Amino acid sequence: MGKVEEFEELRPLLFSIAYRILGSVGEAEDAVQESWLRYDASPTRPVSVKAFLSTTVTRISIDVLRSARVRREQYAGTWLPEPLLDDPYQDPARAAELADSVSMAALLLLERLSPLERSVFVLREVFAFGFDEVAEAVGRSEAACRQLLVRARRHMREGRPRFEADRQEQQELAQRFFEALSQGDVEGLQRLLSADVQLVGDGGGKAPQLARTVVGAEQVARLLATVHPFMALTGITCEQHRINGQPGALFRDRDGRVLHTLVLDVLDGQVQAVRSVINPDKLRHLGPVADAWAVDREVRRARREAPQ
Repeated sequence: MGKVEEFEELRPLLFSIAYRILGSVGEAEDAVQESWLRYDASPTRPVSVKAFLSTTVTRISIDVLRSARVRREQYAGTWLPEPLLDDPYQDPARAAELADSVSMAALLLLERLSPLERSVFVLREVFAFGFDEVAEAVGRSEAACRQLLVRARRHMREGRPRFEADRQEQQELAQRFFEALSQGDVEGLQRLLSADVQLVGDGGGKAPQLARTVVGAEQVARLLATVHPFMALTGITCEQHRINGQPGALFRDRDGRVLHTLVLDVLDGQVQAVRSVINPDKLRHLGPVADAWAVDREVRRARREAPQ
């Protein structure tokens, strides 16, 4: 097998590692591409191509994350990971770990870790790399990696209890949620939301966004039910998808361009969080992006002109 074929075979794994470390589709794709350039330029053939490329993409991702953390601290409004429709790497033996680690909730918890803690956690807990491989990838001793993993596990446990989610139950709840949303059914929505549900939006200062996180079943239900029926009147369509392994939807304008994504965090039969990404920079990998400001003006006009 030639270099190109070897690399392409490992590309899904490399992207999945980089995305979990970075929380950004674009940055992960760039890290994978840089890994290829370094592999192609290497004058010697590594004993293990997988080990070489995994180490390379991890180190590149750590460097990118260190600089990205500064930008995220200065981010306009709430920062959310870039939505991922399909994880290219599949491993039946690690299916639960892969699905759990790519959720919006898990990626936001990973943001609390240092770049080294995050990388060690991803390689060991998600992809089951040996400690010798993890140590090589992050440039630390095995003993140091074990300590980094202990701290990372503690932070992850404190932030979010692990749970077994029934995919069918999730999808049925999501179906009821989006039906109630399209009908502007406040009571129907409220029944599906936990008492302390949060509605979080990420516009990055480049699209209309919530001034703050909205908390509480009644407040979230009323806001969603007030806006979305008018969005439908202006030609906005809702396509249900699994996004980051969770039930969600992709919203498009009348010309089919991507307006925003909505992801539901479901636990114990209720929606615990609703997360919307409308920042156009985080949607370009999904296709042509809508003019969110123009859509917002049209929705506001439709609301003003609606019979009282």
